[in-house]
Amino acid sequence: MSTSVVNHRPEYDHVIVDIVDYVMDYTITSPIAYATAHHCLIDTLGCGLEALEYPACTKLLGPIVPGTTVPNGARVPGTQFQLDPVQAAFNIGTMIRWLDFNDTWLAAEWGHPSDNLGGILATADWLSRKAVARGEKPLTMWDVLTAMIKAHEIQGCLALENAFNKVGLDHVVLVKVASTAVVAHMLGLNREEILSAVSLAWVDGQSLRTYRHAPNTGSRKSWAAGDATSRAVRLALMAQKGEMGYPSALTAKTWGFYDVLFNGQPFRFQRPYGSYVMENVLFKISFPAEFHSQTAVEAAMHLHQQLKEQGRHIDDIAKITIRTHEACIRIIDKQGALNNPADRDHCIQYMVAIPLIFGRLTAADYEDEIAADPRIDALREKIVCVEDPDFSRDYHDPEKRSIANALTLTFTDGTQLDEVKVEFPIGHARRRGEGIPLLEEKFRINLARRFPAEQQQKILAESLDLMSLRNIPVNKYLDLYVI
Repeated sequence: MSTSVVNHRPEYDHVIVDIVDYVMDYTITSPIAYATAHHCLIDTLGCGLEALEYPACTKLLGPIVPGTTVPNGARVPGTQFQLDPVQAAFNIGTMIRWLDFNDTWLAAEWGHPSDNLGGILATADWLSRKAVARGEKPLTMWDVLTAMIKAHEIQGCLALENAFNKVGLDHVVLVKVASTAVVAHMLGLNREEILSAVSLAWVDGQSLRTYRHAPNTGSRKSWAAGDATSRAVRLALMAQKGEMGYPSALTAKTWGFYDVLFNGQPFRFQRPYGSYVMENVLFKISFPAEFHSQTAVEAAMHLHQQLKEQGRHIDDIAKITIRTHEACIRIIDKQGALNNPADRDHCIQYMVAIPLIFGRLTAADYEDEIAADPRIDALREKIVCVEDPDFSRDYHDPEKRSIANALTLTFTDGTQLDEVKVEFPIGHARRRGEGIPLLEEKFRINLARRFPAEQQQKILAESLDLMSLRNIPVNKYLDLYVI
């Protein structure tokens, strides 16, 4: 009996086709999407600048071969590096993700769509500098914002109904796919070339979530997105040179993504691609913490103030109950030793203990010096997470998209403080009016970490008003960030 396979080359999988058609043909018309992308841009760059204060991050930056410079290469904000677009994308992507402080998207899959800015900004800057050198027009920051909206949409819509985490894959697979699509379009590839590029991203080896979870949580989770967005630039450049694609990269029997990595299940989609994700993206404004804990940290800050007002001490606490949603329990409910900052910022008990004790939660609070305080682990042992099915349901409701947590403190004498519940973090779309002034202040603070006052003012003058920013050539804008 013959077992030979009929070698008929199929049409491209419809999932790949839909991504490419969206990137090439869809026109963004939403003012809210552009306004949000503008705020996302400055917030993401600010997160990268703050990360430059941490040697664990900066040791990974720069050219692969020290001392290498690239004529007309892409700038890395906050540094003097000028690199090829692949390495620049890694640098920028690593910076903006390092402290877990950039935007977030929560659905069946989680992730941080602004991770795509690494590839987008590096490619846009490189193309612009090449264009100027040839006497041609560079790309503008409006082009960057448009690419951001589309990358957000691709990553976010794929995440709405498809839990890559449940098969052990890291969400950066979606950064790779989204970045590949938009970067390929920025490079001017034709439809067949962009189809090839996106198929290459799906065929590529995908990262395991090993480095995000106990007992292996580590710093790779801080550079994994930089790696993914830089790989996307590399794949798009290969497609530009005519590298072939793989039409049934997802659906091929036995050898495709679905059969190999997704339990044989096809992707599901809640909505067509538009601008929904950027319009509803979540900003991390107040706390550099894994997003499922943001409302818990905010509640803990309220309780810290109540403890002060009532003259209570943390030693009086017998138990802390966190009423939460299923995704929070699956990702960051963690007992036992915490071995490094990456371990700590994925532990809700740690992220609640710090504000209860100190009345704050900053990036520095994950470092060894603070973590050595014995009160933190003593308090962690008293914290219990309990799933509330209503919270879990509202988390997935596309009209609500809450990330609720509720904290109750029980004291050794049996008394309790009233439960403090926070459904929507300050970075949620429902709290934009409250959040955007704080987001802009966060940007100012991060600029002050890196630049002298005069340079800060030049950046702010060009950055805070969308109408001023939109027509600036990308290369001119990034030149503002050279230190």
